[in-house]
Amino acid sequence: MKNITVLGAGMVGGAIAADMAANHRVTLADYSQDALDKAKARYPGLETRLLDVTDTGRLQKAIRNADLVISAVPGSLGFKTLHTIISAGKNVVDISFTLENPLDLHELALKKDVTAIVDCGVAPGMDNILLGYHNERLTISEFVCLVGGLPKIRKWPFEYKAPFSPADVIEEYTRPARYVENGRLIVRKPLTDPELVEFERAGTLEAFNTDGLRTLIQTMPHIPNMKEKTLRYPGHSEYIRVLKESGFFDSKKIRIGQNTEVSPLEFTAGILFKEWKLEDDEEEITVMRVVIKGSNKEGRRETITYDLFDEYCHNTRVSSMARTTGYTATAAANMLLDGVFREKGVIPPENLCREQQCFEYLMDYQKERNIVYQKRIERDD
Repeated sequence: MKNITVLGAGMVGGAIAADMAANHRVTLADYSQDALDKAKARYPGLETRLLDVTDTGRLQKAIRNADLVISAVPGSLGFKTLHTIISAGKNVVDISFTLENPLDLHELALKKDVTAIVDCGVAPGMDNILLGYHNERLTISEFVCLVGGLPKIRKWPFEYKAPFSPADVIEEYTRPARYVENGRLIVRKPLTDPELVEFERAGTLEAFNTDGLRTLIQTMPHIPNMKEKTLRYPGHSEYIRVLKESGFFDSKKIRIGQNTEVSPLEFTAGILFKEWKLEDDEEEITVMRVVIKGSNKEGRRETITYDLFDEYCHNTRVSSMARTTGYTATAAANMLLDGVFREKGVIPPENLCREQQCFEYLMDYQKERNIVYQKRIERDD
């Protein structure tokens, strides 16, 4: 039994802590006492600690006795928090979607003899893992990931709910989208190139450009075509584009009246927090499709497709996004604690499961929690 510290008591962080607590001593830390109390009420028996991760000294002290740290803090805090954990010489699994490049901390992690598994959620995370595994076995020509979390009950106008901060979602909607086409890096506005895609259980969804490739742009330069798109119910992207083009996502403050200045972004995030807030037992789904095209060792063309349809779990009362994100992270954490994975440095998810043993460990771990990626292979004759 190991000592685990989980940073962030949100919906995903709480699910991570509860899953790890089945076999380890877990401390769940957050700056909000309300969040900690809520997590303890939902998962009785969790040990909690009030902590502001931006206080470097207190964070270092809080993780001093930890055998492993799992970081589930908001993206705006992720990079600095990751830097502090690595500097303290602690192994870490991180799900924070940071604006900064986590690979910039690779040399520091090597110096500290630390394993830092980053971007280890559902996407980025599982899509990278699937690509990394097949990259060892195919000459890949194309990679496409379509992914999104959606409420079961559709409420006009946005028909969307989030288990994390609206500010992080808005960041996804405003950051330029990068993808690779014919070996060239293409940069487009987010929310562009909307298309309708059919899914067997989810029905018709809308896919549009977002900046989801992350580390793949650096680690997989040999793949000529790579793209990630976000999935929402049809029409969502148009409403978001209206807000974006009207200035509601601008961070520069504007004057209201004579004495008041307001950040449109902060105002919008505050409004959308109420609109987008996923309630504790509100049912939602996660939909993902990963398509990998390439040639096998015999030179035959293959198209490998993974489909995920996951729902809120009534037995554990854990949201689908918390399950699919959090249990990818806990699978990686246990794989590290069990000595199945031993590499040092900053490890992007595409480098986590290149070996068969690691891949099977991670996939089996999720199957045990009823998270199943349906796989089909099409081969050219």
